[in-house]
Amino acid sequence: MKFKPLKDRVFVSYAEEMEKTAGGIYVPETAKEKPQKGKVEAVGAKVKELKVGDNVLFDKYSGSKVKIDDAEYLIVKEEDVLGIIEDTEEKK
Repeated sequence: MKFKPLKDRVFVSYAEEMEKTAGGIYVPETAKEKPQKGKVEAVGAKVKELKVGDNVLFDKYSGSKVKIDDAEYLIVKEEDVLGIIEDTEEKK
């Protein structure tokens, strides 16, 4: 299924990563108070600074979560995206 966000909305795919503590307990990303990472899958017509394929950072509680074809996505406003993560390896 394809999804086209409207206006200034951004459609982001993300995965909740699990981190293992020293005691062997797995802590999901949702239990942490830090920004989340995702990949822009589609953008609305009024989005100016993001493009499909950008890796972005967004606040943990921003946007609306949706599940499509057993995958989790987030729909956020462009203004709720904190920044673009640039891969320094690609620039070399």
